Amino acid sequence: MIMITDDARDAILDSLSADGLDPSSNYLRVGVQGGGCSGLSYKLHFDGELKDGDEVFQAGDARIVVDGKSMLFLHGLTLHHTKGLNGKGFEFQNPNASGTCGCGQSFKV
Repeated sequence: MIMITDDARDAILDSLSADGLDPSSNYLRVGVQGGGCSGLSYKLHFDGELKDGDEVFQAGDARIVVDGKSMLFLHGLTLHHTKGLNGKGFEFQNPNASGTCGCGQSFKV
């Protein structure tokens, strides 16, 4: 299970709209790849194609999709979005991470 906060939902929908993409046929793909200062990093991009093993999570009209391999590292994740003084962007509250880097974009398990 992955939770999407209201702020993250709104940011996904705003970004889809800004890119001219329809939320009924496009979604945010969230994944994990090797790299970053803590060993693993999050990757995000818009996609319009489902693949075998994908899991879909929805909040309102916003959908995110996670591939099966990434789901091993992201189960229980809460995706949040901030607009604070220190910058704006997605934040990953990942209960599987045993440590993160200072920017929050990479983690280790």
